[in-house]
Amino acid sequence: MKRTFGYFAMGVAGALIALFLHDRFPQHGTEPSVSSSGNDHTPVRYVNLPGTGSSVAVDFTDAAERSVNAVVHVTTETTVNVRDPFADLFWGNKAPSQQQQRQSAGSGVIISADGYIITNNHVVEGADRIAVHLNDGRKYEATVVGRDPSTDIAILKVDASGLATLEYGDSDGVRVGEWVLAVGNPMNLTSTVTAGIVSAKARNINLLQYDPGRDIFPIESFIQTDAAVNPGNSGGALVNARGELIGINTAIASNTGQYMGYSFAVPVNIVKKVANDLVEFGSVQRAYLGVSIRDLDQELAKELQLDRPQGVYVNGLFEGGAAKDAGVHTGDVIVRVGVVPVNNVPQLQEQIGKFKPGDRVPVTIFRSGHENVVEITLRGREGQLAANTTKNEKVQALGAELRTASADELKSLRLKNGVKVAAVNGGKFRASGIREGFIITRVDQEPVVEPGDVERILNTSRGGVLLEGVYPNGTKAYYGLGL
Repeated sequence: MKRTFGYFAMGVAGALIALFLHDRFPQHGTEPSVSSSGNDHTPVRYVNLPGTGSSVAVDFTDAAERSVNAVVHVTTETTVNVRDPFADLFWGNKAPSQQQQRQSAGSGVIISADGYIITNNHVVEGADRIAVHLNDGRKYEATVVGRDPSTDIAILKVDASGLATLEYGDSDGVRVGEWVLAVGNPMNLTSTVTAGIVSAKARNINLLQYDPGRDIFPIESFIQTDAAVNPGNSGGALVNARGELIGINTAIASNTGQYMGYSFAVPVNIVKKVANDLVEFGSVQRAYLGVSIRDLDQELAKELQLDRPQGVYVNGLFEGGAAKDAGVHTGDVIVRVGVVPVNNVPQLQEQIGKFKPGDRVPVTIFRSGHENVVEITLRGREGQLAANTTKNEKVQALGAELRTASADELKSLRLKNGVKVAAVNGGKFRASGIREGFIITRVDQEPVVEPGDVERILNTSRGGVLLEGVYPNGTKAYYGLGL
């Protein structure tokens, strides 16, 4: 009995000594902690900040506070014509349609204190009225500055000053596994913040449909995250642990329409370029390499003497294109744009999407077992070497974006001249019934060749004008446009 008690006493003493030493001398590598009160210690996990060489606690409170005031709730109203199925039974196609107001909602990110806001194109496309609701309860009517269906980005403007803004981050530096926040207004729940990690980069999910008739040439290189994103988050912010904007939340992958763990954001480096172009020029100054391309597979990589599938294979070259003029050959593999590696088509599209026609870009290609750097002067879709810096403010004020119709478009419609309506953002163009793709051939009986011709006639006209033209399917149309 005495021996048993002695063993027990020695065990208790040993435990007390170990506990004392543990508290007195913390072991190396134990989890750090912070104190929330005088005696309460809460464990906090630390993560590395990419590119800084330092680490921070996973505490998103500062990032969330900065973000919610710069993320807005966007509501829209759209007038649609609805047919009565019962009236169709009696009247057929002659049955009158009824106009109804449809309401929708999304999110947006303030990028300048004087009221410029980024959102998704699909949030505001076709809207007749757009309102922006701030986190502090203020509400503003918004106008569309410009839209880019190719990246699903649009810019709004409200008449305000001193607004909270989000700073741009660098989406090229974003790493898989990095913590991020999604900030927006899902299901009309304003100022909602969710957290997750970057699941993948350069995702192409075939969200945006190729439509050359409407100048839609999709650029998809999404950042994939598992932060909870639901309907209403579209156009909201994806931010890093520093509270910097690294993407615009755009889509979810779901069988139900609700969050299932996969959400996608447009990288901010694309967003920034598109936004700057829309604000400065009213349209995106998009550059092209002039190549047809494909991803590499293992068999093709082996044939090209590559140790692994990396880079983008040049399938073909367009006559008069930037790549052919610079000496790129069919069969070359593009491995870098500048210093940024490109391992698939979305990554290459993302990098080229940052430039405008006339920019000189160093591109590294792999050919015959060796890498070479070629300087490529990028061109526009029609082969031009300079950006179209003319901003048709009068036309934009009426709700339209115009560009000169291409030679192929004119030839297919047997036209000698024409100005294409690239986008309709509301205003009098939409009210008059003009749709995207319409090619204006004459304004008040005067032929028009370029957007400046339309603006000149509108500036000198009073009361109204008559627009004549043709749609891509060959349908001729006439519109009276009040000024």
